[in-house]
Amino acid sequence: MPFVIFAAPLLSDNAFRMVEAAASIPDVQLAVITHDGPDRLLHLQGRVAHWRVENVLDVAQLTWAAEGLSRTFGPIHRLFGSYEQLQVPLAEARARLGIEGMSVEAANNFRDKARMKTLLRGAGLPCARHRLAGSMDDAVAFAEANGFPIVVKPPAGAGAISTFRVDDMHTLLAALRETAPSLEQPVLLEEFVQGEEHSFETMSIDGRHVWHSLTHYYPTPLTVLANPWIQWSLVLPREVDGAQYEDIRTAARRALDVLGMRTGITHMEWFRRKDGSIAISEVAARPPGAQITQLMSYAHDVDVVQAWAQVMIFGTFDLPERKYAAGAAFLRGQGEGRIVAVHGVEAVNRELGALIVAARTPSIGATPSTSYEGDGWVIVRHPETRVVERAVTTIISTIRVEVA
Repeated sequence: MPFVIFAAPLLSDNAFRMVEAAASIPDVQLAVITHDGPDRLLHLQGRVAHWRVENVLDVAQLTWAAEGLSRTFGPIHRLFGSYEQLQVPLAEARARLGIEGMSVEAANNFRDKARMKTLLRGAGLPCARHRLAGSMDDAVAFAEANGFPIVVKPPAGAGAISTFRVDDMHTLLAALRETAPSLEQPVLLEEFVQGEEHSFETMSIDGRHVWHSLTHYYPTPLTVLANPWIQWSLVLPREVDGAQYEDIRTAARRALDVLGMRTGITHMEWFRRKDGSIAISEVAARPPGAQITQLMSYAHDVDVVQAWAQVMIFGTFDLPERKYAAGAAFLRGQGEGRIVAVHGVEAVNRELGALIVAARTPSIGATPSTSYEGDGWVIVRHPETRVVERAVTTIISTIRVEVA
């Protein structure tokens, strides 16, 4: 029976779902390394071992915990996790312990977005122009050469955190004065790509990219972050193998080869420019957020989280049939205070009830979320993509989260 370890800072709902998925795979002994205590794992007692650390991002603590668990359960077959910031520490721990998995070099290729873009552009792949600025002068020089608007972000960001658009030199200088860039803490500047934003998800085994999916963002995540009142949506079309996506399918596979992807799932953000050309924004070597994993699961009638765990542990993947298009509509409160009412839910249920497969209604009394996912969501699916597109548009234009 292989012994595998899943690591996560906290047992959030997403992380806990992944623990449950891995624990449900037959003939696997699972352990979890986390900051949390064992209480949340009580109902998995006997199936999941636990080791608490103060800082799971510290390679020394991660290695110490893995060695301690190994003394009880034997050789470690796999050590993995889904948290973006954990991928490099996991790779370093695997290297110290001689465990198979993504290399330190490849993990850094995915984690360091400036390094990633340099590699992609060097391989002739389309991606946004960029500069890793270690000083104000570097940042100003890039802005003058590139023109505005530009995007400012940390080189090792995740999920659009601390990422924003800058439209002029005055705003750029004001933003950089808040935290002046240095050689130790540089800032990543890149071209603001004008066009439609999408994601592209890929499952890979031993360097073979065996399966893919993609979504459309309406509107782009940066627009959502800049406008907290916007309710937005994601649509996973059924026709992901259509000719209209051949360019990104080809570029995505090549990009993963350049970055060193071997086994696991990846989440790529990319753009379709107004002239029809594509540009890769960045790639993460982890399951996607923003309910995309749920959308993929509903589009195939397959638990994609469990499928990912199966890939990570055994390197096997049963190619699923795409049966539906799927979409997620994100509900966001407007204003300051607390959520006092959610309007339009009954109207949406009457009109779209047959299409709705999952939902989380915003909680009355809660403080509005600062996340771009908002305060709630509704997931729909249907065999026809255009039906799903109309449905998510109806949801975000009908449901209103009142804050007072």
